[in-house]
Amino acid sequence: MAQHRRRRTTALALGVPLALTAAGGLAYGFLPGAQHQASAATAAAVPAWATATADGFASVDALGQNGTYGGRGGQIVTVKTLADLEKYATASEPYVIVVAATIDMNPVGKEIKVRSDKTIVGSGTSGQIVGGGFFLGAGVHNVIIRNLTIRDAYQGVWNDKEHDFDAIQMDGAHHVWIDHNDLRHMADGLIDVRKDSTYVTVSWNKLSQDNKAFGIGWTENVVTDITIHHNWIRETEQRNPSTDNAAHAHLYNNFLEDVAGTDINSSYGNYSRGATKMVLENSWFQGVKNPVIKDSTASIVQKGNTFAGTSGRNESGGTAFDPKTYYAYTLDKTADVPALLKSGAGPRGSIGTTAATTKAAAATTLTVAKDGSGQYSTVQAAVNAVPANNPSRVVISVKPGTYRELVKVPSNKPHVTIQGTGSSRNDTVIVYNNASGTPKPDGSGTYGTGGSATVAVEADDFQARNLSISNDFDEKAHQDIAQQAVALRTAADKVFLDGIIVNGDQDTLLVDTAAKDRLGRVYMKNSYVVGNVDFIFGRATAVIDKSVITLKKRWNGTSAGYITAPSTAANRKGILIANSTVNGDVSSASFYLGRPWHAGGDASLDPQATVRNTSLSAAVKSTPWTDMSGFSWKDDRFAEYKNTGAGSGAASSNRPQLTDAQAADQEVADWLAGWTPTAS
Repeated sequence: MAQHRRRRTTALALGVPLALTAAGGLAYGFLPGAQHQASAATAAAVPAWATATADGFASVDALGQNGTYGGRGGQIVTVKTLADLEKYATASEPYVIVVAATIDMNPVGKEIKVRSDKTIVGSGTSGQIVGGGFFLGAGVHNVIIRNLTIRDAYQGVWNDKEHDFDAIQMDGAHHVWIDHNDLRHMADGLIDVRKDSTYVTVSWNKLSQDNKAFGIGWTENVVTDITIHHNWIRETEQRNPSTDNAAHAHLYNNFLEDVAGTDINSSYGNYSRGATKMVLENSWFQGVKNPVIKDSTASIVQKGNTFAGTSGRNESGGTAFDPKTYYAYTLDKTADVPALLKSGAGPRGSIGTTAATTKAAAATTLTVAKDGSGQYSTVQAAVNAVPANNPSRVVISVKPGTYRELVKVPSNKPHVTIQGTGSSRNDTVIVYNNASGTPKPDGSGTYGTGGSATVAVEADDFQARNLSISNDFDEKAHQDIAQQAVALRTAADKVFLDGIIVNGDQDTLLVDTAAKDRLGRVYMKNSYVVGNVDFIFGRATAVIDKSVITLKKRWNGTSAGYITAPSTAANRKGILIANSTVNGDVSSASFYLGRPWHAGGDASLDPQATVRNTSLSAAVKSTPWTDMSGFSWKDDRFAEYKNTGAGSGAASSNRPQLTDAQAADQEVADWLAGWTPTAS
């Protein structure tokens, strides 16, 4: 029997993408793979979200697969015929396959046997599969199916026992993400997850006009791990879903609707069968008969669901599991679910020939490779090649390797993306070893803290993706000089750090602004920050979201440190850590969440750090904030909200907690102040 593995959380396992929450994609964003052009399938410019990676259980590192990222790194092809779709979907190499037409299956009921490492994504709303679907057999893995309409294999018999014409069927597959599709009117079921298929996420789909919506299981093994969130299930009779012998089934923010006046009536909603352990959260059931049912041997833990006009069985009981043990996620409010899904589920028209696509197609790409196979052999050489005041995106595509160099993106070179092209963010590493006290080569003094950065970003609208940035200064060997050694310094606005590792000891990540009176917003997601002393610090308005903060011991083997040291100007937002995990191989009760940095003794500053909805390990002190350089943290802005884990604690004078009303004003969107980070 396959065994479940929790995500590795040590610093040695940083190559796994951390899961995303509701609407996002995972770590890697822009796909740098070469574009393919042939008479059968012409090259396509695909928006970045079409090449995103999965959230939920599909993001978990297991069975030799690091999350689910589909065909990322493979060629991008556009298909308009059944022959081309089948050719690329069944190929052995990775592909991003853009479906840009209505494709009729021949014969009706045909299910294309998709092979591993594929992304199949519809172009806008034009990608439609009619009369058949997709089959993922035993061992097939790392497959993404997004933004498609799959419909109309119906054979005229409603409860059809003769035809097994599903939209998407899995028999023994793993690491599959089904997202933003419209699945309807098939001859059997819409989605079947069978025969020990596992590490599956199904999100933001419309499932409708069918007898059987979504079946899971049909095995005696209790193996399947599945996440089902933000799906709109309507006009379906049964299996909404039916979950049989699933080890972990996490259902949240779904909208089940029995539509009045239609020919199709629900017989039941969510069903936990056999030995299934199900967590069901913040979902809305409208008019559904028997909305939640369970076998005597199964478990359902319900939280925050709404039942409007429902009737019959509504059951819960037994013990389940904590989904945040496996991945991070954020719940939408239950009251918002119907409107949210009516507007957001199903294919999104933004894929295709939209302005966003045109902009992506117009981006300039510069390639970097240590072995000479690229345009440049260093990252800085590629940055130097970006024209001053460039008006549009320049992607610096960096091949795997260790680049021991200093990189600076000056303020007159905005819209730059530095993107690693390896299969893991560990594959592409930019590293150097300057410290604050390191003498400059020209004899003009030392670098100082900010000047020690391996990568320095001073240009607005910067992005980094799928790489590691490190400072490997040897503190033990250089006890005679100042130890601060920055890996990444940002001093700009709209900086998007997506799926990266920032690794150091003291002062790892400096989030700064161009000047004290300038706004500097930084959004980091699905990333890792590693360090020990003040290692997330500065005066920027910075969000660390859905990420892992790894605590490490100091050079002499002791455990002691501070995660944050904000230096926020008055009336600005400081550092927000949300929906994340704090862990590391350090002693219990040895780290503070933060302390106030009044840079230069400036009493006018009002440092702020909020840590919310985050799992805290036992390494966090029970009094998690402390003073700094004569300034009391109690005079500034430090708070928590609904953290979990051994390092969390109840409200006290030494551990302030936000009220619900206060927390509503300290969301990620409040920090970003109108900026919506989008991968480019």
